[in-house]
Amino acid sequence: MSLQTSYPFVLPRGYVDAHGTLHKAGRMRLATARDELEPLRDPTVSGPDDPRLTVLVLARVVEQLGTLELITSHDIEGLFAIDLAFLQDFYGVINFGNQEEYEQLLRAQAEGPPLLGQGRPAAAVSAVSAAPVSASAEPVSASAEPVSAAPVSVSAGPAGFDGGDSLAAEFEAGQLAGAAAFASFGADLGGPGERVLSRRGAVEEIPRGK
Repeated sequence: MSLQTSYPFVLPRGYVDAHGTLHKAGRMRLATARDELEPLRDPTVSGPDDPRLTVLVLARVVEQLGTLELITSHDIEGLFAIDLAFLQDFYGVINFGNQEEYEQLLRAQAEGPPLLGQGRPAAAVSAVSAAPVSASAEPVSASAEPVSAAPVSVSAGPAGFDGGDSLAAEFEAGQLAGAAAFASFGADLGGPGERVLSRRGAVEEIPRGK
């Protein structure tokens, strides 16, 4: 019987190294008791509630990040906040969750709306065509009624395009769908009132012993 001890992940934003290279895909291995205990002996850690404990533990269990094969605490400290939060959640799921929770985490990430700065591709704008204005051929006298004109017709553009309203509705639907996916995932794992995908997840709760 084989045991999987390493799991791939993709950071929501990605780590930018000193050379400006973006690293998003990586792997994290399961944590051992030593991984949770050794950081407590670090002189820079004041105790189990020290936020730096999170950084030291993740630096031990993240095996690879992009082309980086030696991950240090300096690299973890350089992560964007959302990427650090994601790794905390990922750590909690692969070490203390089950296969279903692991798949839900990945699905919630994939179905979520794009992050700020990672917008959707620009929608194609349809050309607007105007129909000629038809006027009465009869001479117009000073006392005559104003010349009647046929309404200007506007092309509907590509099928399914109805202007800005549909784009706004699509964007809103994407946001709601992503929010619903994350909310559903959190409810399945943590129950009402708990944020399983929290910004301070399971890693800060380790170690569980001295």
